[in-house]
Amino acid sequence: MRIVIAGGHGKIARQLTRELTKDGHEVVGLIRTEDQRADLVAVGAVPVVIDLEKASSTDMAHLLAGADVAVFAAGAGAGGSEERRQAVDFGGSVRLADAAEAAGVARFIQISSTGTEKVRDGQTPTDVPADFLGYLQAKLAAEEDLITRPLAWTIVRPGGLLDEAGTGLVRLNPAGPGLSEERATVPRADVAAVLAALIETGAAERRVLHLVSGDEPVAVAVAAFA
Repeated sequence: MRIVIAGGHGKIARQLTRELTKDGHEVVGLIRTEDQRADLVAVGAVPVVIDLEKASSTDMAHLLAGADVAVFAAGAGAGGSEERRQAVDFGGSVRLADAAEAAGVARFIQISSTGTEKVRDGQTPTDVPADFLGYLQAKLAAEEDLITRPLAWTIVRPGGLLDEAGTGLVRLNPAGPGLSEERATVPRADVAAVLAALIETGAAERRVLHLVSGDEPVAVAVAAFA
């Protein structure tokens, strides 16, 4: 398969690239600056420099031509400005989804975040730091846009992200309005493994999933949503 990853220089994106190229897939990583190119080449990706804040959906559609899967792994981060969060976390996702539709790429994987349900319907919970509130709002807006589209989308909401080695054991549950989300962590390596399994199996189409560390092997957890 040919997979295009927006936000290709991110930690999860690079680990996902390793997983996919190891299995023989072609990965195109969309990156913001030239100095990120070598890092992507090192993990087997074909790097393409494009500014997600400024690129049009038409620009992105050209890059998605012939792809089987689009992955949105970009983000301004919780510490980014409100303007950048709206431009990247929300706007970038919208433009990539527009591009996927235009290019005929049906499969779309979006990395979101645990906690988005807390800000649904304009809620501003007091236990969410101010700089994280805007991040969650942008992620939820991106989710709400994506679920209206005729794409085979999957949204993954990881728990607190860790840089430690993956265990290969996770807990993957349905997420959405009215469903509780466990406050727990998960290694980025395990997030990447789950994303790779979702891509390779086609499981969990049009599902929103909450992901944390658990006791099920990745393949078993993903197969439950086949």
